[in-house]
Amino acid sequence: MAISLHTPFTREEARQLRAGDSCLISGVIYTARDAAHQRLCDSLRRGETLPIELRDAIIYFVGPTPAKPGQVIGSAGPTTSYRMDAYSPALIAQGLTGMIGKGKRGAEVIAAMEEYGAVYFGAVGGCGALLSDCVKKAEIVAYEDLGAEAIRRLEVENLPAIVVIDSEGSNLYETGRGAYLAQRQKG
Repeated sequence: MAISLHTPFTREEARQLRAGDSCLISGVIYTARDAAHQRLCDSLRRGETLPIELRDAIIYFVGPTPAKPGQVIGSAGPTTSYRMDAYSPALIAQGLTGMIGKGKRGAEVIAAMEEYGAVYFGAVGGCGALLSDCVKKAEIVAYEDLGAEAIRRLEVENLPAIVVIDSEGSNLYETGRGAYLAQRQKG
């Protein structure tokens, strides 16, 4: 059974989740890819106020396609997360508690997640059209010049995601592979 999560998503809530938990996320989340992440971190280094509140926030690593007539947003599948690894620790330190993407994360990101209490969710790549059905409202809130990579404020309802790495550093990519290999040897 999936766990229903609602934003704002606190560090205390993040610490309750475990790798492998299926979740349905509702509320406000933000989109940002590598170019937007770089700008956010550049702003932090300059001591500027960020265009979004990171405390208790979830960022979805996505650059949606343009919406067709009658749609809120176009296809919204996750992008590869390692491109955000250089920036994620600084954003986690600012209060970011959830990230949604696909693929592995680096050691520094996992260490920041453990230190501050954050989680990394996986969304299924290739299901962007289906995931976009969970988006009820979308608006660009920063860096409009980045086009698809601009930061958007999304209102989502029951966006499916799986906790891939929890706040204790447990990693489903590792434990799941280990369980598969152990089962394979038995059978």
